[in-house]
Amino acid sequence: MSLILYQHPLASFCHKVLVALYENGTPFESRIIDLGNEESRASLLRLWPIGKFPVLRDEALDSTVPESTIIIEYLDRHYPGPAPLLPLDPADALCVRLWDRFFDLYVQEPMQAIVADIRRPEDQRDSKAVAQAQARLHTAYGMIEQQLAEKPWIAGDALTMADCAAAPALFYAETLVPFGQQHVRLKQYYQRLLARASFARVLREAMPYFHLYPYREKLPAEFQPERPHA
Repeated sequence: MSLILYQHPLASFCHKVLVALYENGTPFESRIIDLGNEESRASLLRLWPIGKFPVLRDEALDSTVPESTIIIEYLDRHYPGPAPLLPLDPADALCVRLWDRFFDLYVQEPMQAIVADIRRPEDQRDSKAVAQAQARLHTAYGMIEQQLAEKPWIAGDALTMADCAAAPALFYAETLVPFGQQHVRLKQYYQRLLARASFARVLREAMPYFHLYPYREKLPAEFQPERPHA
């Protein structure tokens, strides 16, 4: 198979690319990377020495493509689906790129900072940094609420790369800083994302790994990992 995605089913940035692949119906091979396994990690480092996933390898074009946003733009150019994930109009494309970066920088990053903090030994945790990340998420939620207005998707009437970024970012962020009563449009948007076939598939595939998520008890009921039998 021409396309190989190096990824992990629990990782939110991998979810972002998977949504795009499933939206486009693009055939690909998935290679799950276990960073705790030396051989598995080495297979990723050979392609991308930074050691972060996702990374897309295109054997047909002899291309290695890192970074979720760049991967989606690459797919949109070389393996387009029935509808573009990046609009052809330059102004519309700029809006999509803005909101793609918004979800990565102002939802994903603070969410990951909170998760990273709970993984540290208790005497190394930073409550001030966590509070700042929580405040950043509150601010982001308000801006998303305003941006949505009457639009079904973040940049308009069609699902785009920005929504691919939004789905996993909001899924995990909501477990840490729940949406407020004032976030009516955001809640409705989130439900549309959950109902989208592409993202629903991503979450089904992530289910066996949700027990590894430090805040798994805060996941929606339908995604709660099964408890081991006594």
